[in-house]
Amino acid sequence: MNSMLTRSQQKTICSQLGTVKLKLLYKASIHGFTSAAFHQRCDNCSPTVSVGYNATGYVFGGYTKQPFSQSGQYVHDDQAFLFTFSGEKLLKYPVTTPANAVRMINSCGPYFGEALALVYTSKAVVYSNPGTYYTFTAAEMHGNDLNLTECEVYEVEAVPEFEKPWRPVVWENEKRTELMETIKLYCPEFSSVSQVRVLLIGPVGAGKSSFFNSINSVFRGHVSNQAIAGSCSTSLTTKFRTYSVKAGRGGKPLPIILCDTMGLEESTGAGLDMDDIISILNGHLPDTYQFNPSAALHSKASGYRKSPDLKDKIHCVVYVIDACKVSIMSTKLEMKLETIRRKVNSMGIPQLVLMTKVDEACPFVSQDIQNIYKSGYIEEMMQEVSTRLGVPMSCVVPVKNYSKELELDVNCDILLLTAIIQMLRSTDSYFDELSDVQQVNSL
Repeated sequence: MNSMLTRSQQKTICSQLGTVKLKLLYKASIHGFTSAAFHQRCDNCSPTVSVGYNATGYVFGGYTKQPFSQSGQYVHDDQAFLFTFSGEKLLKYPVTTPANAVRMINSCGPYFGEALALVYTSKAVVYSNPGTYYTFTAAEMHGNDLNLTECEVYEVEAVPEFEKPWRPVVWENEKRTELMETIKLYCPEFSSVSQVRVLLIGPVGAGKSSFFNSINSVFRGHVSNQAIAGSCSTSLTTKFRTYSVKAGRGGKPLPIILCDTMGLEESTGAGLDMDDIISILNGHLPDTYQFNPSAALHSKASGYRKSPDLKDKIHCVVYVIDACKVSIMSTKLEMKLETIRRKVNSMGIPQLVLMTKVDEACPFVSQDIQNIYKSGYIEEMMQEVSTRLGVPMSCVVPVKNYSKELELDVNCDILLLTAIIQMLRSTDSYFDELSDVQQVNSL
């Protein structure tokens, strides 16, 4: 089930409730606009957030810590409140009579006192009675549009916080310097390869270009934006680009090249083409190649490498996944990633997952990036993406890209540099395997 609440709206609601996340229990368009469907999915669950949507564009509902039932009684809840969104702003209406905060009616969906009910009498409508146990105006709450286009109920789950990190990290400037030096001094096993090539693959908006910009920023000593990055429904990257990071302004290139691609999209004929991915992996695709989603690269195209060398091929593939969208990843997109993963596996190329936007996904991490490995929510997301993409959890690396900051942060830098170290270690595995094969063939 995909949530109709935007990530921003979920984050705004959660900010009223502490360090929590929302789990979708009931969606009327799927389970039915009936009280029976609502009670079957939601009874005995708590706390909950109930949300109604209408054709006028209003998003509104209520929160209660009490579990739903069909007792017919009012229940006490001094923390209950109704809400509506005005743009991205949440307007909150606390309960005025806690003893009558929620009414447990078997013939209706969520019923807040005598003030607001969703899926009223098993219909796609709203019951509204402003001023009864909650103070609001109908125009402000739902625009006087009482017809529901959707109703959702979410269970509020506490995000576990661990006392000790489950992955140890040294958060010190000396560690940052050590990681940077390790990257600068890295040398591939094969003398014919001076820079390893890492291919970044991921959905539109996951943060591939932003990751390069962030790594470039770390070595430049200030936030930079060389690669085009931002928020858009279609890929901002339209060309195959290879980015070589330099050790400071005018410095030597680092021994790693990050290859950026057009974003993956759900629909057929949109986004990155599978045949183009194969061409990239094999080293055929020239830098600045203009992607054409309706037609793959052909051998007669300008710049096509017919006989690529080892230095031209991809030595590690990194899937870039938005932590905010792991749980709502579509089946079509998951299938595309699975197809790519199988092909990469068959070619013996190591694979990692870069999980971005961890601060947006988890309020606990947003408070302090050092909480990254103390967050149970981030651990759950890493486990889920590990399962969905079929890679070990040890191959999932969370990072925070620079997107709105003007100054560098040592903690963000350490996560970003650690990701690069993992990529270099993966390429070592690739070269080790290649060397073993060559030794066997020479016997």
